[in-house]
Amino acid sequence: MTQSADQRKPGVGDDATDVLLLFAAMMLRAGATATRTRELSGAMAHRLGLETPAVCLTLDSVTVSVHCRGERLVAMRDVGLPGIDVRRIGELERLANALGPVVAPHRIATQLTEIEARPPQYPGWQMAIAVGLASAGFAFLNGAALPEMATAAIGGGIGQGSRWWLTRRQLPQFSTTALAAISAAGTYVLVAALANHAGFAFSHYAAGFISTVLFLIPGVSLIAGLFDLLEHQTVAALSRLASGALILFIVASGLSIVVTVAAIELLPRSAPAELTYPLRLSLRAIASFVAGCGFAMLFNSAPRSVVVAGIVALAANSLRLFLIDIGMLMAPAAFIAALSVGIIAILASRRYDAELMAIVTAPVVIMIPGLYAFEMIVLFNQGQMLEAMQSSGAGTFVISALAMGLSVARPAVPWQR
Repeated sequence: MTQSADQRKPGVGDDATDVLLLFAAMMLRAGATATRTRELSGAMAHRLGLETPAVCLTLDSVTVSVHCRGERLVAMRDVGLPGIDVRRIGELERLANALGPVVAPHRIATQLTEIEARPPQYPGWQMAIAVGLASAGFAFLNGAALPEMATAAIGGGIGQGSRWWLTRRQLPQFSTTALAAISAAGTYVLVAALANHAGFAFSHYAAGFISTVLFLIPGVSLIAGLFDLLEHQTVAALSRLASGALILFIVASGLSIVVTVAAIELLPRSAPAELTYPLRLSLRAIASFVAGCGFAMLFNSAPRSVVVAGIVALAANSLRLFLIDIGMLMAPAAFIAALSVGIIAILASRRYDAELMAIVTAPVVIMIPGLYAFEMIVLFNQGQMLEAMQSSGAGTFVISALAMGLSVARPAVPWQR
């Protein structure tokens, strides 16, 4: 029988339920999928001595229903502002899966508080450098040459630095994202103008310009939302997809402001720089490794996980680009690459004791076609409907293929260590 709070005295069941709510909220706040959060919440409920847990998740709230000593308890908690912290997800996974008897709620609550209180592993200046290097890698993968790569690195680093500074001032997430996009793109325009004045030619201007803001793509939200949708976590999936789409629109709107002020032409795209194919493959691999490591650092991965994620990104993205080179369409190539990421990441996480979420997330995010996503919104804003629809279709199919590839990898190899 279900009892309300005023019909009984608070007890161990209430404490255990509060701890379970805190655990689930921390998982979602750190960027975990709703599917994985439900699974681990079930494991945590058993550690707390709670029976037959039912967990309902949205992007901003958690509701649990459990049995304890013949009573059914129902409770709800706000999640808070979401972010991406794969180290925290890994620590929460290990805590939920720890073997042993039922643990007192206050002991687990203390461990959760310690996990939540840990500061980021990397200071702001290191994150700015990592994002700058990742932006340069993106620029090369999008066909840019050395001047555009260097300028994209400066713009991306400045954009990440401004985002870090604004976040510490507790500005709203959407305002911070818009200002970071404007600062990154604006820096690219200013540096490019100075470089042109100094005699450096920019023949792939648009590729470098858009690569400057690719670090702001809500790739984890989009991939996690589609993954949850495939796993029938509809409410959480739709709320996460809506949030990701809104952030994407805000970033593209900031980009559109700079495009309008600077009178930049995104189309037609210039042909990639002429290189011999073996050299191109080698440079693609290096760029993929650098971009994967940069995003792994951005997601607060441990140093070992950063390196492993970079290696997985190198292998998977090189495979994807090679398949496209030999004539495969972008969506099937993305599916195969994401499938390989899922399988390799599970095996690598077991072998090197690295966070699975870090190894999966960073390589997949660098394969999201942010170039098409931003082009779509900017071109819509400019009234170029046909070109915008083409970019929209290409981006949507590739993102869906990435999510499906990860979903297929899940049953191929068990995700639990």
